[in-house]
Amino acid sequence: SVCVLISLCLCVHLQEGGCLPGCLPDTVPDCLPATMTEAPGDATVKVCGVPLAIKYISLAILVLQNSLFILFMRASRIKVEGEDLYVPGTAIVLSEGMKLVASFFLVLYEHKSLGGAIQAIQDDTIGKPRVMKKLLVPAILYTVQNTLAVTSATLLDAATFQVTYQLKVLTAAIFSVILLDRKLSSMQWVSLVILMAGVVLIQKPTSSGQEAAGHSYSDQLLGVTLVLLACLSSGFAGVYFEKMLKGEAAGIWILNMQLGFYGVVISLCGLLMSHRKQVLENGFFHGYSSTAYIAIVLQAMGGLVVAVVVKYADNILKSFATSISIVVSCVGSVYFFSFIVTVNFAFGALLVITATFLYSVYPYVAPTVQTSKA
Repeated sequence: SVCVLISLCLCVHLQEGGCLPGCLPDTVPDCLPATMTEAPGDATVKVCGVPLAIKYISLAILVLQNSLFILFMRASRIKVEGEDLYVPGTAIVLSEGMKLVASFFLVLYEHKSLGGAIQAIQDDTIGKPRVMKKLLVPAILYTVQNTLAVTSATLLDAATFQVTYQLKVLTAAIFSVILLDRKLSSMQWVSLVILMAGVVLIQKPTSSGQEAAGHSYSDQLLGVTLVLLACLSSGFAGVYFEKMLKGEAAGIWILNMQLGFYGVVISLCGLLMSHRKQVLENGFFHGYSSTAYIAIVLQAMGGLVVAVVVKYADNILKSFATSISIVVSCVGSVYFFSFIVTVNFAFGALLVITATFLYSVYPYVAPTVQTSKA
């Protein structure tokens, strides 16, 4: 709750721009305008009368949101004897609905009046039907990604899920090279290889790790497969967004509203197709607990936290935040879920953290062409 309130307060500082709210916290889409990716390091906000740099506050919120979301989502998917788990599709509907409502209030704050907010929404939705049609594709992909993530949290411990999920960096890079003809630096290619090696090492079976944590090897294999599919969906959606909607999308909060609206409709249709009987018999909120509600709120506010971070922080600080989130998730898994840290996992997580850092701080730089004077 604290993370959500602080992030909403910081969000009002953002200028309108074409941010991709579906992007995950450690990657910044190149479709962002320059005003959204510059890091005004001198920007401060007073907390209890003490001026603090916004970039450090936003990064602290990112670490908390990212780590707590993983831990609470895992806790909400642990089967307790005599109790049923909630249907994953209902969580996606609630999360997208919360994102829709929160984005509307931010649009309202931005335009200072209800009439101005409604007019802006009409101009960027009804007035741009072609853009709305294009947004349908990433909205479907992000809904699939979120559903796969929630489902895989039932089969994987929080630490393994968090580390494996970093493969979204790999999928986004590959899709950007193939579809956008983007160049990667030699260090970025090396980091992708290190990333793959780290994830593979983590998945290597051990004699005690997963079974002791309550997961069979078949559960782990299925969970990892779902995470890989979620990473593929995330990577393709981000690249598609940049390729098809660059320069055409609405402001950041209206864009969040549009994707939130599509997310509610798509996830609700999927829920009715897959679990209609179960939902009608037991109720929409059957199986929910306080941890489930907290996980949903953290997931819904993730896009708002990303918007603050890409405004005020640079790639080096974001990579540090991602690395800290992995460490916090691993420590939390050990403390709350009795996760056993094996040598393979420790070394693999270290490789993933290293790869994430290298990929962020060593981008491709186009060679300069020297022209000779006549």
